[in-house]
Amino acid sequence: MATVKFTAMKDGDRQDYEFLTAHETDYAAKTGERLLDALVQLDEGLSGYKITRLGHSLQAATRAWRDGADTDWIACALLHDIGDIYAPYNHDEYAASILKPFVREQCTWVVEKHGDFQRLYYAHHLGGNRHARDRFAGHAYFDDCDQFCERWDQSSFDPDYETLPIEFFRPFVLEVFARKAYDPSVIRAGERVPLTDPETARTRTGASQ
Repeated sequence: MATVKFTAMKDGDRQDYEFLTAHETDYAAKTGERLLDALVQLDEGLSGYKITRLGHSLQAATRAWRDGADTDWIACALLHDIGDIYAPYNHDEYAASILKPFVREQCTWVVEKHGDFQRLYYAHHLGGNRHARDRFAGHAYFDDCDQFCERWDQSSFDPDYETLPIEFFRPFVLEVFARKAYDPSVIRAGERVPLTDPETARTRTGASQ
């Protein structure tokens, strides 16, 4: 078969859908590579900062790596603004929906809500509510999102910071998107993993010097 036989889905048979499933599985396996390509396109996005949007993403991921963060946190730091080009008004939700099948629930929540948490740093200058995040007070992942934004997001606009290149992060992204989607052992609902690991941070910082 080169294509399915049907022109309306209700007319498809088992052979058609087994054929499509094989194609979809092969396509999904290359998601990580496509996201890395899309990340580069962030340089075509919003300007005005001292570094590009790609530079910001790489800097956030670099800070996460140097803090001893695990693979899920590093991938999320790298991809947290991947929606900037195509979903400028809900880029956080866009990024979270991409990551959701492949990372911890904790990380997905943080990426999805980071837009509200980032308002703490600027919304009052524009007549907005800088405390929009307060509606999540008491949530199990509130402090994680607070620290994600403080340590890795709001601070990652520094043109003088020594940022690692995109190729450095390729293995982390490919590892994440090679996982089985929605695997409970990956999602780990309700579990928390610290953003930082001082011992790992010391090892990584020493290796990079």
